[in-house]
Amino acid sequence: MDTFYSNGKLLLTGEYVVLDGAEALAIPTRFGQNLSVQKLKESKIIWESYTDNDELWLQVEFDIPRLRIITATFDATNDGGNDSLAENLQNILFEAKKLNQTFLSNQQGYYIKSKLTFPRNWGLGSSSTLINNIAQWAKIDAFQLQFNTFGGSGYDIACAQNDSSILYQITDQKPLFKNVSFNPNFKDQLFFVHLNKKQNSREGIDAFKKLNKNNITAVNEISQLTYQIIKCKTLSNFEELLIEHENIISKLINQEPIQQKLFSDYFGQTKSLGAWGGDFILATGNDDTVNYFNKKGFETIIRYSDMILCNE
Repeated sequence: MDTFYSNGKLLLTGEYVVLDGAEALAIPTRFGQNLSVQKLKESKIIWESYTDNDELWLQVEFDIPRLRIITATFDATNDGGNDSLAENLQNILFEAKKLNQTFLSNQQGYYIKSKLTFPRNWGLGSSSTLINNIAQWAKIDAFQLQFNTFGGSGYDIACAQNDSSILYQITDQKPLFKNVSFNPNFKDQLFFVHLNKKQNSREGIDAFKKLNKNNITAVNEISQLTYQIIKCKTLSNFEELLIEHENIISKLINQEPIQQKLFSDYFGQTKSLGAWGGDFILATGNDDTVNYFNKKGFETIIRYSDMILCNE
């Protein structure tokens, strides 16, 4: 049996403009996704996807080697009856075969189990960790598989493959990244708060592209802020940089910053992460932070050190 694992992701800086070449700070999380691959005697693939609570939410059978869907069942309650889940998986496997023609090319069957270590609605990369795991299994370039299927900037694939903070940039339509040291001495005053809704990153990207703005100035400004945030030594300076970052992106996408929209009375500073409007936000704070967000109806508050994979 072969086993694979990929890290989840969070984008601390550079949301949206990372698509236009901005340098962004990305961090892998302690949460991710496992994939196990076991050979079968039958010429078919039995695929099962499980939640972090070991609940089966997707089961698909494919024939080999055509990858025709034989049967598919899924959690209709959570997925709104969306029967495209099996087709999305099928498409990933099709694209993997295109990148490696020997992959799934004979009658060998497999039982495959995929398991998340975080709730599906957290937005930590259920798709990107799946893509990276399948790429490892198929022995192909995970970035290319990502671009051929879900698109995006690819920073989430870089996080899936690395165990420390990453400076990420797209140059000449190619992903470039390097490990950087981001270990703020005020990390005990940083929290991640889930907004009780999952934001579709692809929809956010599409909406951003439709704005069709000239983003050169914003790209340069955000790149500079990314470097300043990496080197930041004090919480007060960090908060100032977060506000500046939020204001730039707010003007760019014509949306109100999350602090003004939901948390105008908060004593710390908040920042959206990734596509605005859902998933996690970053919050600076203290021992009263959890109580504040709980009273607002947000129950998932995770300390920085409990979320981030590498604290150095």
